[in-house]
Amino acid sequence: MTDGAIGPATPATPLSGASARRRSRIDVSVGGDRIYGWLTTAFALIVPILLGAIAWAVFRAGWPALHRFGISFFTESDWDPVHDRFGAAPAVYGTIVSSAIAIVLATPLAVGVAIFLSEFAPPRVRQPIAFLVDLLAAIPSVVYGLWGILVFVPFLREHVMSFIRDTLHLGGLPFFSGPAYGPSMLAAGCILAIMILPYISAVTREVLLAVPRSQREAALALGATRWEMIWDAVLPYARSGIIGGIILGLGRALGETMAVTMVIGNAHDISASLFAPGYTMASLIANEFTEATNELHVSSLMAVGAGLFIVTVIVNVIARWLVWRTARGKSI
Repeated sequence: MTDGAIGPATPATPLSGASARRRSRIDVSVGGDRIYGWLTTAFALIVPILLGAIAWAVFRAGWPALHRFGISFFTESDWDPVHDRFGAAPAVYGTIVSSAIAIVLATPLAVGVAIFLSEFAPPRVRQPIAFLVDLLAAIPSVVYGLWGILVFVPFLREHVMSFIRDTLHLGGLPFFSGPAYGPSMLAAGCILAIMILPYISAVTREVLLAVPRSQREAALALGATRWEMIWDAVLPYARSGIIGGIILGLGRALGETMAVTMVIGNAHDISASLFAPGYTMASLIANEFTEATNELHVSSLMAVGAGLFIVTVIVNVIARWLVWRTARGKSI
């Protein structure tokens, strides 16, 4: 054959059995990856679709009451189903006050526990204590409520409230005035503090553990004590995540229902005293939903639920954003 001549075409070599089986496995793998991708995408889309469906149902049911009463629905105090007058201001006030008490009581304890577990606790006790703290989140709400009614509220009435009023002589202040019945805003706030403590502690602990080791080493190298290193280097770096954990606990407190319903007293009034009974938005819905006898009453309860839905979603979004900032190494 001379140079430049084109010889006859060589017939394609048939695939061996091993090559054919390998190509078959590759095709099956590619097809499986596509199916897996479609399934995971569908599962991920279910969550926002479900959230949108819940929001649509709640707002649609609550629209008649919101349309009739307007913004005054959340600023008026009348709640009279007989005469079709509804105002959710006491429930909004009770939700804010009980959640504020819970945050004030739970935050120092939760952050202190997180600092101890992440910075001071020996390895052999770190996991058991962390497990016990996290176990608080696994206790059902109704169990907290029963414990609150049978144990905590009597203790609060006989010892704590009387001590504040008689021994500390703070009964003249508006926050501690009036009779000490037991079921009260203070009782609800204390129960909520116990319930949200594991959430704040868990998030804070993870955020502190995510602080780079170089932050600690640099502070110690400059001569800082261990506490100065934590206060001046670790906590400022983790500030966004800690605040996010606190706000996440706040979101949990805002929506808690059963335990609060059992210890708050369920009185549709606004009182400056923490010893007085009250209402929250969640406990109002839980108490009256089965007793709603007309369309406007049901719509008013759904309007309360719509307001609680909006606040809870906003609080949780802010909390997740702050924790995400810390995870990305940013701070505020």
